[in-house]
Amino acid sequence: MHAASSGDLLADRRYEYARAYFDAGDHEAAADLYLQALELVPGWLPALVGAADALAAAGRREEAEPLLRKAATRDIDGLFGTSLKLAALGLAEVPSAPPEAYVRGLFDDYADRFETALVDDLGYRAPWLIADLIEEVRPGAGFARGVDLGCGTGLMAEALKNRIEHFSGCDLSPEMVARAKAGTRYQALAVAEATAFLSERTETFDLVTAADVLVYIGALDSLFQHVAACLAPGGLFAFTVEESDDGDFVLRSSLRYAHSETYVRRGLAEAGLAVAELVRGTLRFDRGAPIRGLVVVARHAP
Repeated sequence: MHAASSGDLLADRRYEYARAYFDAGDHEAAADLYLQALELVPGWLPALVGAADALAAAGRREEAEPLLRKAATRDIDGLFGTSLKLAALGLAEVPSAPPEAYVRGLFDDYADRFETALVDDLGYRAPWLIADLIEEVRPGAGFARGVDLGCGTGLMAEALKNRIEHFSGCDLSPEMVARAKAGTRYQALAVAEATAFLSERTETFDLVTAADVLVYIGALDSLFQHVAACLAPGGLFAFTVEESDDGDFVLRSSLRYAHSETYVRRGLAEAGLAVAELVRGTLRFDRGAPIRGLVVVARHAP
């Protein structure tokens, strides 16, 4: 996430060097440079967060904690995700969802390299896994109206090309939506959070998709209920989650949520939806390690 200038050119340079070292995996060097930036501009929020992240990654958690707590008092709108970072370190309760400003900022910053980074660098497969499972549940079927929650630049629409007559998309990130519009993969687009978008719909959809979106929502109950309310008779809800074996949902060090199969099934059932098909697969890779997930297609319970 790009930071606004501190007002001190030397501090800004220290900060940028620190980011480069952190990305290269040299967390000790990154921590030292972030702390140098803070010596020049005490209390600068981006450097506070960066220093806390680097210290925690270097195993110096006790030094990271006061910096992160200080940052949290200044991260008023949640842009830097300090509430999530505290929770991931076990220093606060896990929130049911991240701050919208954090998710919006994350993907606005990511938009210009989104598809290349995901598909080429991380082996991202969620949209195609969803498309394959939809085909398994309903071979050869087309859909009159669909909506893609958290649409990003439109990879889900690409995976379902020519199968949906009118495909809408929504995303919290204006930059992602702008790129989706340029790609002409959707017939309608909106900048909106998924549950809020669905709550304002008067129409129904034959297909609702959410590829790699629920990792940014902890408690899924409200979303499932709104999906059920918007799903046409015979409609399908297809989505992915990262899988957890620990409780209903957990917040990982990646600041993404993982959900258990039991929780997903229970939440769908409580919303009046039933699992039509559920499979496990590798959704993407993180530092070379496969990220295990569930690919789910649900429909109204009989």
